[in-house]
Parts: sequence; C-alpha cells; structure tokens
Amino acid sequence: MATIAVKRRPHNEPIPLAEIPLLTTEEFRCTVIGELTAGGSRLLALFGQPEGADAIRVFAVLGYAVTGSIGVLTTDVGDRYPALTPECPQAHWFEREIAEQWGVVPEGHPWLKPIRFHHSYRPGHDAWGRSDLEPIMPSEVDYFQVEGREVHEVAVGPVHAGVIEPGSFRFQCHGEHVFHLEISLGYQHRGIERTLMGGPDKRTAHLMEVIAGDTSIGHATAYCHAIEALAGREPPLRAQVLRAIAAELERLANHVGDLGALANDVGYLPTSAYCGRLRGDFLNTTAELCGNRFGRGLVRPGGVLWDVDEARAERMAARVESALLDVKGATQILWDSPSVQARFEETARVSAEDCEALGLVGMAARASGVDWEVRRDFPSGFNRFTFLPAATWRAGDVFGRAYIRGLEVEHSGRFVVQQLRSLPAGPIRVEVGGLRPETLVVSLSAGWRGRICHVVITDRNGRFARYKVYDPSFCNWVGLMMAMRNQQISDFPLCNKSFNLSYCGHDL
Repeated sequence: MATIAVKRRPHNEPIPLAEIPLLTTEEFRCTVIGELTAGGSRLLALFGQPEGADAIRVFAVLGYAVTGSIGVLTTDVGDRYPALTPECPQAHWFEREIAEQWGVVPEGHPWLKPIRFHHSYRPGHDAWGRSDLEPIMPSEVDYFQVEGREVHEVAVGPVHAGVIEPGSFRFQCHGEHVFHLEISLGYQHRGIERTLMGGPDKRTAHLMEVIAGDTSIGHATAYCHAIEALAGREPPLRAQVLRAIAAELERLANHVGDLGALANDVGYLPTSAYCGRLRGDFLNTTAELCGNRFGRGLVRPGGVLWDVDEARAERMAARVESALLDVKGATQILWDSPSVQARFEETARVSAEDCEALGLVGMAARASGVDWEVRRDFPSGFNRFTFLPAATWRAGDVFGRAYIRGLEVEHSGRFVVQQLRSLPAGPIRVEVGGLRPETLVVSLSAGWRGRICHVVITDRNGRFARYKVYDPSFCNWVGLMMAMRNQQISDFPLCNKSFNLSYCGHDL
C-alpha cells in the first residue's frame, strides 16, 4: 500500500487532536517504516492511548533534523497489530512498552517481553495471555541464552553495592569473553506518568524535577516549554537565558563527574580526584543561582523563580572560569596517559550503523559519528538565538564517549561564562493561564545525556489526558547491550560508566 504524506510541523507547536491524521493500521505501518528507512528522520515517540471501549490509539512522532520539524500520525488497533520492529529496529523498545502497558501484541516482534514489570493499564488485556491480577515477574521472563561447551551465565543485580539503583544484567560468556548482555530494568515501579494524569497541579513541576534526578533542569525545561506552548505564552528573554545557563551547568557537573568516574574505573586517581572536586564547583554554582545544587525550584512555567544581580553573576562566571582551567589540566593528563588510552580505545565500540538502526541519542550516538544534536536541530528557548557546536567523534568506543564529554565541557563552559557576563535586562517570569483543550504538543529539550522528549495530550477541559516522557536513557540502554558484545566482562564497569544511563529515568 502507498504511504501517506506526512505533514511536518515545528516542534513545540500545539496541534489540535482533530488535525492529526488517523490512518488504517496498514497505512500507519507503511508510512512510519517508509519515513524512517528513507533516512533523515527518527522515531521520537511511539505510545498508546485508550480510544473508546476496546481500541488503543497508537501515536507515532517522527523527527526531521534537517528542517527541525516533526510529524504526528495515529492509528487505532485492537489487541494486536503487525509490528514495526522487524523493518525498523528503533521501534523495538517502544513496542515492548506498548505491549506491557496496554496488552496489545505487536505481531512479529523478535524480542517481545516486558521492560518494566508493572500492572497493565487496561484490565483484562495482557500481551502474554496472563491474568491481569498480577504483573509478569522478572523470574517468569525467558531470557536470551547461549548454549555450548563451557558457555556460562553471569548474573549481576538487580541489587547492587552502595547507592546504585536496581537493574539486572545477564552476561552470556565463554570465560571472560561476552557473547551477549541482556539488561532487565523496571524494578522501581515509580508510576510517574500515571501520577501526572489530570494535571497540571502544584506537584507537577516537582515530579518533573525527579524524573531523573541528575537531569532536573532538562526535564523541567521540557515540561515548561510544553505548558507555555499550550497556554500560548512566551517566557521573557532573561528567563530563557537563565534557563540555558542552568542547563549547561547541569551538563558541566555531570560530564566532569563522569570523566572522574571513568578515570577511577581504570585506576587513574589524579583525574578522578580532581574531577570529583570540580563537579562540586559546578553544582555549587547552580546553588548560587537558585539555592539548590541540582537546580530544583528554578525552572517554572512562564520563566524562572530566581534571578541574579550583576555582582553575583560575575562571581559565578569567575568560579566557572577557574573550574574550567582545572578541568582542562585534569583531562589533559587523562588523554596523555598511555595506560588510560590502552583501556579506553577500542573498548565497547558501537558502530554508527547500529546507532542509527537502534535510535541511540545524545553523546552516545555522536561518539559514533551520528550527528544529531537537539540544541542545533530542534532549538527551543534561548537555543533559538545562540549557537553551541555539536561535538562528534567516530570511534564509538569508551574513549569517544569520554572525549565527547571533554569537548562539551569546553563548549558549555565558555557559553555559561559569556551569558553570565551579558545577561539581558527585563523580567524573569510571565503568568501562564489555562491550557488549550484537546490538543497535542511535542516538547524536545537537550538533556546532558541527549534528547528529552515530552508529549502532552490535553482533554476537553485542558487537563492532561496523557503525559508521555522519554528520558534519553530509554533509547540508550540497548546501546550498552550492543557495546558489551565481544568484550571482556571485566570491562563492564568501564563500559557502563561511559554511557552512565539512568535507571529511574527509565522506570516511569
């Protein structure tokens, strides 16, 4: 069947639900696969929403980097539909989520199993033919196994040492050699998305800030952009600049902390010690901006809640400048150490082809040469008026993911210093009224890990009928699986830290 032409729109633009094309399942499938296999587009979101008594309406959001636009398509399915995944691998995690949440079977899916182990959203419907009284348990899942002489399985987690969040890692090995890693998440049962239903209310912004605790600014910004679009309000320029500064401080703190952690994983203590201290400098700069080291309580619909005077802005700029000099010294000795590079280079490679096929995002993709950058390709807020270079590499190994961090620290640091010393005058917030009813908006923001996507659907009263969140970790856990193939199992801590994905950002 012929595909349907997709209407492209700017992201962050409200779309009346009546204007979103409703296709037959075959038209929907052919169109989505056709757009994605033609190149130049990505699957930003694929999720279900109840429609009537028996149907589930599946929404697909496609992103087009060249034009910075999106396309939204829908179709109604019953209890099953032909899977997209065999022709479009980047759909595989999305379709597993739809199966778990709504009991809809994507027929032909090559690896159909739950991703979070929670109750079905639709009582009486289960994709695995079970009673809906209890969710399927991790112990009931058929995990991938390799058979052969001297092949063995190493199970790690779900409980880990220290404060690491729960996740199960199953390695199929021959000696130290890893054939396959399977990751099982979803042990936290957080219920964030269901809690957001019927909002926004007083607690909504606080929930956004804890979707992934190390990305409070990123998710709060995506939320605010969506609310402002639905309310038809634009925050003042000064507020947009302060949001951008906070977002880059968040990036700086996490990247510098990760560089120190990577150094620690190969026993290189000078950089580890330096970066552990320098991460605190960037967190403390955020605290000087708003009173909280993670930026909580700063970003709110209509603008920001905290401002800085000229003296404080200069003090923050000087602190960042000083920290950047120390970071440069700490990372230069890391790059110059042969023993470090022997561990980093050629370890845990992910090819550009695999990144494209699986839909990896952010620095994990750009380290493999996939040049997708939200701040440039889908700008919003102050990013529409400024330019931050997109750092890319080609090797796709631990070194590439570390070096990308180093480049982004340089770019973000210069940006923060420049903006703190040239803050525009004006107010920091405008009032935001009611939201447009029966409308959809797609909000994209640049988290430090990569693309954050929030999709909001309002009901006839302008309340949240659906609030769908995709943290970059949702897309990138499968990249960690691929990176460990044909590696030494002893390199897993290093490989894992080079991605540094969020468990809680996945378990929503």
